[in-house]
Amino acid sequence: MANEYDELARIIVQNVGGKDNINSLTHCITRLRFKLIDESIVNTDILKATAGIIMVLKSGGQYQVVIGNPVHDVYKAVLQLLS
Repeated sequence: MANEYDELARIIVQNVGGKDNINSLTHCITRLRFKLIDESIVNTDILKATAGIIMVLKSGGQYQVVIGNPVHDVYKAVLQLLS
């Protein structure tokens, strides 16, 4: 069953370089935390301009997409795309 975060999850996966570019994914209270294989192919500008994404940053070897309170729901939708 589709949920309201499926499209956001699709945009995120596509613009971090696709599922083959994702080495691992975790989340915290507000952020999706990606470890990517190649950060040079990420479309940061598209992600920053996407509704539902508050900000994007790189820190501690992670590519972080700040979502805010619904991060757990977006995380679950992203995991479905990666399986």
